[in-house]
Amino acid sequence: MILVRRELKGKVYTEPFSKGILSRTLIRAELNPSKAYEIANKIESDLMENDISSITTDDIVKRIVDLLEKEDPLIAENYLNWRKIRKTDAPLIILIGGVSGVGTSSISYEISRKLGIESMINTDMIREVMRKIVSKELSPVIHQSSFIAHEALRVAPPQEFDYVLAGFKDHVGTVSVGVEAVIERALTEGISIIIEGVHIVPGFIRKDLMEKDNVLMFVLSLEDEEMHKSRLYSRCSDGWAHRSLQKYLDNFDAIRKIQKYIKDQGNKEGVPVIENIDRITTIDFIINSIAETYGGLNNVRKDKS
Repeated sequence: MILVRRELKGKVYTEPFSKGILSRTLIRAELNPSKAYEIANKIESDLMENDISSITTDDIVKRIVDLLEKEDPLIAENYLNWRKIRKTDAPLIILIGGVSGVGTSSISYEISRKLGIESMINTDMIREVMRKIVSKELSPVIHQSSFIAHEALRVAPPQEFDYVLAGFKDHVGTVSVGVEAVIERALTEGISIIIEGVHIVPGFIRKDLMEKDNVLMFVLSLEDEEMHKSRLYSRCSDGWAHRSLQKYLDNFDAIRKIQKYIKDQGNKEGVPVIENIDRITTIDFIINSIAETYGGLNNVRKDKS
């Protein structure tokens, strides 16, 4: 039996080497299943041929990277970034914003799966909770969809203001209170979480929260209008979804206007704005960005200790 030694919070643990576990790890780094198993099998064979009965996780990682670099340096980099993120102790709060149809839910799901983040919430859920607490009479705006929130404005904005954006900003400002509460709770409990949806807008979350290294925000967009409509159609055609395609199409101009506003806010606040045409490219960008910022937190702690 080959034993793997790993150090966790100053203690050394051992566990049997498993090709299955190693294969699943490699798949999360975007390696196809057959190649992942082939590499795991190769590592096990090499260890057995060299009569190695005990090995550290760091040594296994080095062997993996050597093999991956021969296959594809990009996959090797993805694997190392994944490792860097998983080894960090601080809770990770990922915020992914974007209008309906640009893919915030699907990208968030893939990120959560790859990073092993079990908690994920859509801002519409937060808004729904707030609707139960705050009556329609007190805050009529949050009782409307984000792109028609302006219809519930009690006071008309000045002529120089855009009605759609005025309603949207009011809507987001209210829901952001709930988003901040979820972030604060996750930080207090040490729980990693992904919060996604149209209410994740740069500039609306409290500055003291956004300045934390383990709170990261991204904005997704889709410039091609026909592709955007196609995504909305796919989104509404899912058997489990109860969404009206016509409602989105009737308000498509408002949705596009809101997208431009969110993108402008992202550029203003220095938040990455990602053109989500290719799923893999988007996921790689987000994970690489997280690894650069959040993955270095352990090193920062060690330097300060």
